[in-house]
Amino acid sequence: MSMKWSIFKRMFILLIACIPFVSYSRDIQTDSLLFHNNKAKKYAYRWQQLIPRYQKLQFAGSMGLLSVGLGWEYGRDHWETDLLFGFIPKFEDEEANITFTLKQNYIPWDLHLGKGNWSIAPLTTGLYMNSILDDRFWKKEPRKYPDRYYKFSTRLRFHIFMGQRITYHIPDSKRLHKSVSLFYELSTCDLYFISAVSNKAIRARDYLSLSFGIKLQVF
Repeated sequence: MSMKWSIFKRMFILLIACIPFVSYSRDIQTDSLLFHNNKAKKYAYRWQQLIPRYQKLQFAGSMGLLSVGLGWEYGRDHWETDLLFGFIPKFEDEEANITFTLKQNYIPWDLHLGKGNWSIAPLTTGLYMNSILDDRFWKKEPRKYPDRYYKFSTRLRFHIFMGQRITYHIPDSKRLHKSVSLFYELSTCDLYFISAVSNKAIRARDYLSLSFGIKLQVF
């Protein structure tokens, strides 16, 4: 009986001693679960940020007669990045062309007009790169020309712009999109700017391009 009691005491002491470790193990499992949940939330959040926030339609701007695309907002909605594909009709060329534009917008202010649903951005500015998707236009000077005969690419153009926009924020009860914005922009490209600086006879209308557009905010 004494031996049985001794064994029982040892098992009881071992059980008591194990309780903190069991509790600690459960805490580790709970912390691990919370860690994985937080990690999953961060992972899902990062994927959600890849979803485009708006659609855009732009007329002119040295990126095609008409360009359509989508974009993302960040930095408290002061920064936007657009991906646009444009269409250049034949006109005097042999065939129509497609353009690709990567555009970075900066909107320092967005001011609400009274207590209504309208707001205005008194200044929008930024940069964009435009490319014609056609093999006849080149990025690097072909060998058939003398070295540095052309000092620029015929495929890539870099632009700077500034403009304004006005936005109507659609009420929830009538909402298909979150908001609709109308904008205009004045832009010039690297080649036009260099020409304007080196040739004082060139007028503003020769190196500035006016464009109009609409932005449909999805969420």
